[in-house]
Amino acid sequence: MPLTLARQDLLPGLNLIGKHWVPAASGATLDVSDPATDTVFAQVPDSGADDARAAVDAASAAFPAWRKLPSRDRAQILKKWLALITEHVDDLGRLISREQGKPLAEGKGEVMYAASYVEWFSEEAVRTYGDMIPEPAMGRKLMTVKEPVGVVAAITPWNFPAAMIARKIAPALAAGCTVVAKPAEDTPLTSLALVKLAREAGLPDGVLNIVTASRAKTPEVVDVWLADKRVRKVTFTGSTAVGKHLARASADTLKKLSLELGGNAPFIVFDDADIDAAVDGLMVAKFRNGGQTCVSPNRVFVQSGVHAAFVEKLAAKVGALKVGPATDSTSQIGPMINSRAIDKIEAHVKDALAGGAKVVVGGARIRDSERDGPHYYAPTVLDGVTTTMACSCEETFGPVVAVSSFDTEAQVIANANDTPYGLAAYFYSTDIRRVWRVADALESGIVGINEGALAAASAPFGGVKESGYGREGSRYGLDDYMHVKYLCQGQVI
Repeated sequence: MPLTLARQDLLPGLNLIGKHWVPAASGATLDVSDPATDTVFAQVPDSGADDARAAVDAASAAFPAWRKLPSRDRAQILKKWLALITEHVDDLGRLISREQGKPLAEGKGEVMYAASYVEWFSEEAVRTYGDMIPEPAMGRKLMTVKEPVGVVAAITPWNFPAAMIARKIAPALAAGCTVVAKPAEDTPLTSLALVKLAREAGLPDGVLNIVTASRAKTPEVVDVWLADKRVRKVTFTGSTAVGKHLARASADTLKKLSLELGGNAPFIVFDDADIDAAVDGLMVAKFRNGGQTCVSPNRVFVQSGVHAAFVEKLAAKVGALKVGPATDSTSQIGPMINSRAIDKIEAHVKDALAGGAKVVVGGARIRDSERDGPHYYAPTVLDGVTTTMACSCEETFGPVVAVSSFDTEAQVIANANDTPYGLAAYFYSTDIRRVWRVADALESGIVGINEGALAAASAPFGGVKESGYGREGSRYGLDDYMHVKYLCQGQVI
């Protein structure tokens, strides 16, 4: 079925390089499939090295003028972009749902979440303050100013095709940087539409450039940007393995990096917790986007005194979730993004069962009718999970809750921290002394305390350990696109 939008021109199907919408230099194209049916419904360029280089040429040429533009003028363009995003929330929501699979209400919600970052950084653009430093000797003035780093390469994932590109591009533009972007191969359409709206908002030629590429061609595109000394920063959300490659390959030109990488979030429920609130918080945190989020709870630890009651309440809510395509307004869980994703989920569940875990609810692919595509998995609760199972050691990235029991606070802190990752963590407790002990002890960049919904444009988002470094959102997020210059003036008296 064709994708029908109020503004069909939001599907340019081309790269934006400089002021022109163009095909790949090679003429190659990439199919875009609906994950609900696995059918192709659009095509975009399958770009290569020549396209990547042309994008940097355009961004580099546009940088001197854009950085000199008064910050208030940059802010006004971002505010016009914000207005266009909110005006087209329905079309953008349909795009997200069609190419990514999440239910339409959730797709529209993501658009507004993306808009919140554009709004935040439109306001932060005029607040790039420097400092006056007390002089160590008479006759001198010491000060600092903040300057844009230069051309930024933004590489975004498929799970939030609007939010992730907005969270990277908005601060870059606010800081005075120019951008070359590459969206994920599974979800390029939303990003292209957002870039089109940014151009309509008045962005000058070359300030924002975007190229699309297949999984096979992506290394060719990104390697050009990594080798080019004109690209001064790379911002990436994705796997730790790819993040490590980007860090190594950036070393020769010493680029600035923001890396938001893999997670293995613990969700801890103590005996003194409000159990109903904890179940509700887990439902929000775990099943957003069908569990395909980097801060999704991957390991659920429940203290033994409330373990049985928690699992019973959780299973009742999980079992009631409605699975289906975005075209069904009652759907709460959509399809997984592709066959690789659902194969991984299935492998994790089989591994857990082989190790002695038990299925409380779900536990299988859904193939109940001719309407169902190949990428649906039933919302699942596993109990009796151990720390050596695959679902405890790797991100499942799907609608599977892996529950285990614990006895002591010290034990669960050790288990929660026993991972190379440190992006997000959650815990529920009504003991204020425990709240501060556990919050301090968890090795994570983000901690949800009696709360399952963490993200906000005003809050810093990022991890520690092998979950990466740098922060997105908040006033700290703008600093990642700037450097500090120290000025020392003599002979002032």
